[in-house]
Amino acid sequence: MDLTEKSSRQSLIPSFLYGSSSAKTFGLEQMLHASPRPSAAFNTNVEAVSQATGLVIPSPTEPSKKIEMYSPAFYAACTAGGILSCGLTHMAVTPLDLVKCNMQIDPTKYKSISSGFGVLLKEQGVRGFFKGWVPTLLGYSGQGACKFGFYEFFKKYYSDLAGPEFTAKYKTLIYLAGSASAEVIADIALCPFEAVKVRVQTQPGFARGLSDGLPKFIKSEGALGLYKGIVPLWGRQIPYTMMKFASFEAIVENIYKYAIPTPKDECSKSLQLGVSFAGGYVAGVFCAIVSHPADNLVSFLNNAKGATVGDAVKKIGVLGLFTRGLPLRIVMIGTLTGAQWGIYDAFKVFVGLPTTGGVTPPPAAAAAASELAKV
Repeated sequence: MDLTEKSSRQSLIPSFLYGSSSAKTFGLEQMLHASPRPSAAFNTNVEAVSQATGLVIPSPTEPSKKIEMYSPAFYAACTAGGILSCGLTHMAVTPLDLVKCNMQIDPTKYKSISSGFGVLLKEQGVRGFFKGWVPTLLGYSGQGACKFGFYEFFKKYYSDLAGPEFTAKYKTLIYLAGSASAEVIADIALCPFEAVKVRVQTQPGFARGLSDGLPKFIKSEGALGLYKGIVPLWGRQIPYTMMKFASFEAIVENIYKYAIPTPKDECSKSLQLGVSFAGGYVAGVFCAIVSHPADNLVSFLNNAKGATVGDAVKKIGVLGLFTRGLPLRIVMIGTLTGAQWGIYDAFKVFVGLPTTGGVTPPPAAAAAASELAKV
């Protein structure tokens, strides 16, 4: 074997195996006698071996870092999840929302769900079903960001104010207060887009969408006119969101307590997301019923220039406020709310956070967990 071939073969073997005895002994002793704990010492010894002998050892794969609960990154993740869950779902049900708004404004023309779709298809074609999708996407993305992000913030804030014992005892009040506080802020983001959306969807020829509809609306109603419907919007959305979050938390807790024998932490992620969707759908049905009268008011006020709540009640009637367009809205809001919770929790799982809700721990365990979180 010539010198070149011998050198080539040796280059394939780690140098410490055929190097000097002192280097060989040093490397093996360091590797065999290095203490596995703590990990920092192990890494230091491995680096020493590598530097002394030329042996390169790849570092072990570290587990991905999880987001710390209630940290700024946690609230940022909840905000991003809210954008996805609300913006995408509301945009997807734009055809249902379009028919619902027109049934509320002109029930003689849009007499039922099926006939409403037929009228829209005949007059505006398939493209007409997604009229107003841009203000819908932007408005409800902003609303979702504030709704979910601030809900998580206020839920933690009010829980800390109440303390572990009162939080466990009055948890439903915590959910109601947190969701109401979040929705007040969320509707400020939504209101201008909702005003333009309703006008675009219910007044033929007003505008094609947000880009030309917003300037026309401001020219007609003034900038403050964009917030003309803020009080009815609060009247619709605050009860809706309080029901949405409080009932969801209660439904999910009872599903894990009575319907699933396995503790939540031991359930698969797919099962947990299924529970989130089911809990969201049932909560959405309750939301639709509670908030429907105000929804009729919002549609009426944003469609009729200079109209008041009294005009709406006189025109629609008290019974009409509760019933007009309700079946369609139950289907729409149930599906919408179930999908929102599914998407929101799926995003939380994606970034390493637990899904929302579950069995509330007893006060002693909650207090211990609260102290641990502060450490």
